[in-house]
Amino acid sequence: MQIRLGFDIAYDCPTPTPMMLMLNVRPEKEDDLVSPQIIGASTGSPMHAFQDGFGNVCTRIYAPAGPIAFTADFVIENSGVPDPVPVDAVQHRVEDLPDDVLVYLLGSRYCDTQHLIDVAWSLFGQSQPGWRRVADIVDYAHRRITFGYHNARSTRTGAEAHSEQVGVCRDYAHLAITLCRCMNIPARYCTGYLGDIGVDPTPGPMDFSAWFEAYLDGRWWTFDARHNKPRIGRIPMAYGRDAVDTAIATTYGPAVLTKFDVISHVHQPVHAVS
Repeated sequence: MQIRLGFDIAYDCPTPTPMMLMLNVRPEKEDDLVSPQIIGASTGSPMHAFQDGFGNVCTRIYAPAGPIAFTADFVIENSGVPDPVPVDAVQHRVEDLPDDVLVYLLGSRYCDTQHLIDVAWSLFGQSQPGWRRVADIVDYAHRRITFGYHNARSTRTGAEAHSEQVGVCRDYAHLAITLCRCMNIPARYCTGYLGDIGVDPTPGPMDFSAWFEAYLDGRWWTFDARHNKPRIGRIPMAYGRDAVDTAIATTYGPAVLTKFDVISHVHQPVHAVS
């Protein structure tokens, strides 16, 4: 299956403003690209890319004063298979975890484990370790939070999402990650494309999505506390400790978002007729 991906995101900068974008698909997905993934800037300003400490592709640009738009339109190959459900995946003892995974047990800006550790152990201390425990956490976060774009707030932490019981996809992810870490299960935040493929269309405009991965049985597995079901066509852009590490745009100065369009849908190739 092929999926068409892209975006048209615009800002208005009152003054020249350095920016860092995180809009590329993850390097592991680059071999699946059917057409080039090229980020265009309406101003023609020079850009250069680098990989951060989490392996995400970041793009730096010095945006001039005034309007600037970033665009991309490309196609990627996808298996068309829903997220795997590893019911037999085991939980590792902390002492057996790889060194590079330990950072995903630590509290972070939005995953404030210190506020939920007692809650986590009271809720999940008797659950079966491994996939079942993570699934129980996902079920709980899914039920605990009521979704609504009008409830979005960029400062909300996992513990605050738990107490306020409202949020958007990032809040579901932050709460589930926080509870997993409290239970000594490494969990990392993911952002990327997730179109309405194989499901009924979601009301409202298309957006990027947030989910998380838990480290079980020697590898990372996908979990989604907002949708709470395996999905088709999930294309990751960035991994990190929480939303801080995966922001699609970081501006080092004032910049007003004026347009935000995202596309992610099944691509139907056009065959030439001779």
